Amino acid sequence: MTVAPSERDTYGVICKGATLTPLANGFCFGEGPRWFEGLLWFSDMLGEALHTVNLHGDLSKLPLAGHAPSGLGFRPDGSLLIASTENRQVLHYDGETVTTLADLSDVVPADLGDMVVDSLGRAYVGSQAREGGVIVRVDLDGTATVVADDLDFPNGMVITPDGTTLIVAESTSRRLTAFVIDDSLLKRRVFADGLDGPPDGICLDAEGGVWTSMTLANRFDRIVEGGTVTDRIVIGDRIAIACTLGGPERRTLFMLSSTSAYPQRLVGTRLSRLDATTVDIPGAGLP
Repeated sequence: MTVAPSERDTYGVICKGATLTPLANGFCFGEGPRWFEGLLWFSDMLGEALHTVNLHGDLSKLPLAGHAPSGLGFRPDGSLLIASTENRQVLHYDGETVTTLADLSDVVPADLGDMVVDSLGRAYVGSQAREGGVIVRVDLDGTATVVADDLDFPNGMVITPDGTTLIVAESTSRRLTAFVIDDSLLKRRVFADGLDGPPDGICLDAEGGVWTSMTLANRFDRIVEGGTVTDRIVIGDRIAIACTLGGPERRTLFMLSSTSAYPQRLVGTRLSRLDATTVDIPGAGLP
């Protein structure tokens, strides 16, 4: 599962001819992949379930009837937080029971999407309005605070290893935005803009590169601050949805893809897929 450079495309960017290993399929719309204790966890948003899969492709299922899960994040104690999109709730799973940690219905302008959990166990959750989207911080006791606003469909999020910066994908504006983490996310800068496609799920590596799922461009790109694409994995006619780094040494790039960027078109289907490949630079930060 190595990634080796091949030909340059018309933009002069090094394309990568990746050997992809299929790990799982047969689910409706995979989102929010997270590597934790030897397993990849991810949501099946339209299938009302969570799944885990190991590196051998063994798949398990946790039903979440009545919920459309998306963003996931593990707290330091090993419990899992889950963004329930349409219910606009953050759920807590302790390994046995799923409970509601926070109801954000009166706080957010739109359904929830992705999330990242920091080293203190606080969740940063995106509310995906195409204009006027917000990020809400949910503290350990369930207290919810809007810490950033005026975002264009906030999506995938990561936190740098030093815990000082949160990077979020703004899908409809086709950019990555970086925030200084303090009591509120008041200080922001553009990490990369003018992207070739709307970014969805993202992950961070040890050299500060962000792997980004480029939904309408049918590929996963590694982007460094300023916008340069250093690596590219093209997935044919499939739609890139989300990615994360995990596995041994955090050098396995897990990639969720589907056949449409619009989840509601996929209701009742089982066309999503999880693939993996090995990259040179290991993952870093959170998730």
